[in-house]
Amino acid sequence: MAADLSQIVKAYDVRGVVPDQWDETLAEQFGAAFVEVTGADAIVVGHDMRPSSPGLSGAFAHGATMRGADVTLIGLCSTDQLYFASGSLGLPGAMFTASHNPAQYNGIKLCRAGAAPVGQDTGLREIRALVEKWAGTGTPEPAATPGTVTRHETLPDYAAHLLSLVDLGSIRPLKVVVDAGNGMGGHTVPTVFAGLPVDLVPMYFELDGTFPHHEANPLDPKNLVDLQARVVAEGADLGLAFDGDADRCFVVDERGAGVSPSAITALVAARELARNGGKGTVIHNLITSLSVPEVIRENGGIPVRTRVGHSFIKAEMAEHGAIFGGEHSAHYYFRDFWNADTGMLAALHVLAALGSGTGPLSELVAQYDRYTGSGEINSTVADQPGRTAAVRESFALRDGVTTDDLDGLTVTGPDWWFNLRASNTEPLLRLNVEARDAQTMTVLRDEVLSLVRAS
Repeated sequence: MAADLSQIVKAYDVRGVVPDQWDETLAEQFGAAFVEVTGADAIVVGHDMRPSSPGLSGAFAHGATMRGADVTLIGLCSTDQLYFASGSLGLPGAMFTASHNPAQYNGIKLCRAGAAPVGQDTGLREIRALVEKWAGTGTPEPAATPGTVTRHETLPDYAAHLLSLVDLGSIRPLKVVVDAGNGMGGHTVPTVFAGLPVDLVPMYFELDGTFPHHEANPLDPKNLVDLQARVVAEGADLGLAFDGDADRCFVVDERGAGVSPSAITALVAARELARNGGKGTVIHNLITSLSVPEVIRENGGIPVRTRVGHSFIKAEMAEHGAIFGGEHSAHYYFRDFWNADTGMLAALHVLAALGSGTGPLSELVAQYDRYTGSGEINSTVADQPGRTAAVRESFALRDGVTTDDLDGLTVTGPDWWFNLRASNTEPLLRLNVEARDAQTMTVLRDEVLSLVRAS
């Protein structure tokens, strides 16, 4: 009988508790299935600092070689470093990480050559089916000639590539506090920042997959508290916080206040458009701030709105030949990084923008932060379709209001909008509200929540 992997094979990756939900035996079978589905004769594999990562990635590599593929191991790396390896080497890749999840978790992010994403509709469903079959009947038949394993260091080349995309040669000296959260930022930041006019204040750079100081999830405000306090105490120009696999970067200004990822998206979009002669398409998901498409248009670009999720962003990047894309969750995608996301490159853009002027970061980002947002508010709802329909009915006939269903329900008024989306995995409705001023946002937020949470 085939195994059931529905609890660990997600929409975009594999993720679960080790060894309760998956282990090295399954990792080996995932390696074999990855080679089978992609048809690859060579792949690249990297891993983060979690205690289970070396064993899982080694087992995956063994499964791949047993199916005849040559494996390049790049060892400890950030997720965007694995994307760099996939892009620069022209190989499909596997990154062992559970990103910001707690220590007992681990997972695999998969991509085809050139860092093209592998999700449910691009190979992951077939990989799952093979592993389920093999888990029920035994290890797949080995190839007549097994593949080889080689080791390759990519960190210096990764850093050089990023630095070639941002001009940091003439910036003023900056004092920067970086909270790596005991994750892979502690591995990549020292090499990327080496030689820059930056007084680096490191926090939690020790690689430790048990996360002794706080969860490596900067999206949760409680995990930014240490960084915010340190920025103020040090009199620093800004702070940067990376998640566990260092593909996302959050920014804190000189006052210790968090900077909206939408403001960073707008800032980087303006810089990438300038770098491309004031022309280009920029992708943003539908719950980034209205300031994002405004800034894109003001700088000569064409904004394209898409659903939430990296597979949708990357697909739109490829379809439109976009130069940049950004999400509210601090994922930033670059054409010159194989359409993949890299928080480090976004951080370098922030350093370049700040360092080329004389004012503080709060002043710089104010021009890109024009609205008041609620942040994402989750409500436990048994009847998600019914509650969504009630909200739609309440707003649909109001003057000057439009609705669309690109991703959940988006309702737009003259100077406000909100989006209501159902969770794919939990009985939740997720609400995001934005308005021109705080009072309008608060009134609108409370009205929608009253409808969502009505018994």
